[in-house]
Amino acid sequence: MSDDRVVMTLDAGGTNFVFSGLKRGKRITSLIVLPSNADHLEKCLQTIIDGFQKVKELLLPERAVAISFSFPGPADYLNGIIFNPPNFPSFKGGVPLGPMLEDYFNLPTYINNDGNLFAYGESIAGFLPEVNRGFKNMKLQKKFRNLIGITIGTGFGAGVIVNNQICNGDNSAGGEVWLMRNVLEPNIIAEESVSSRGIQESYKDLSGLNDSLSPKQIYEIAIGKKDGCQSSAIKSYDRLARVTAEALVNLIGIIDGAIVIGGGIMGASKLLLPQILKYLNSTIENRKGEKISRIISKAYSFEEKDSIQKFYALKPEELKVPFSFREIEIFENKRIPVGISRLGTNEAIMLGAYAIALNEYKEKV
Repeated sequence: MSDDRVVMTLDAGGTNFVFSGLKRGKRITSLIVLPSNADHLEKCLQTIIDGFQKVKELLLPERAVAISFSFPGPADYLNGIIFNPPNFPSFKGGVPLGPMLEDYFNLPTYINNDGNLFAYGESIAGFLPEVNRGFKNMKLQKKFRNLIGITIGTGFGAGVIVNNQICNGDNSAGGEVWLMRNVLEPNIIAEESVSSRGIQESYKDLSGLNDSLSPKQIYEIAIGKKDGCQSSAIKSYDRLARVTAEALVNLIGIIDGAIVIGGGIMGASKLLLPQILKYLNSTIENRKGEKISRIISKAYSFEEKDSIQKFYALKPEELKVPFSFREIEIFENKRIPVGISRLGTNEAIMLGAYAIALNEYKEKV
């Protein structure tokens, strides 16, 4: 946040490209919005060049040291190659987008997916630092270094931070949570329920109505602000929460870190988050019928003051070392914090892209 180097960034959507320049973790140019031309490769690539060229001109007399941005996969992000994303049909067969920009602008170029960049931004200056400040303020010798970041909107995305580093995977395919099995309909993917269309389809199915309502309107029905089938609206959001929680359970079992949630659907967080926590803290059974906690650690909401206080109510215990006079301090009760994006999804993505560029650039100099 105190680095004076400038990075050019892009938020790549299937409809529009949004370009900007960042310095000290903040945007220092106006946003440049251009149509993506996703179905025409030459126009699309020229638009990307034009957008960064406009940012370059806005930055004068300052100069960028790198380009860094999010772009939908599948991709080989390490080498900057994009392979036919669903929203970019013209990229079929693979497009070396990173090398193209490096050659054109003579700048190192870094590309990653929005889920990874969202999680990285929140791990640097959002949710994770907030959690760790609490430990420090309580004089507790504990610190979280792992974070699961999920986004719920048009689709269901995720990013995983392990020991403060993005876990891209060996094939640039880490964190593909959208492909997890849907606990309510095991033959389909989780994203069919955990998305805007998931809410809309659930409401139509439960209410028997064919109204073309937005997730926001369905949320307003659920909280009694708008006329409609309230029970169906509530259950629609509950379905989304249950499938989300089941996907998170699978991630938590491997990653064991804090959880931060972003995306457009989280405007309904007051309705969703308590249900997600309920399912995370539920039980499952073994063949003997014995109940077992669904996750090893207990999940605590960081959107409720009472829950936050309970999370930090850690009392270290002294455990005697056998055949020794020494005692060691332990925290027996495991717990994980769950909260909503502190930076805002788009800001977290931009900050993540900015930070990655500076980190990688330092290594290359």
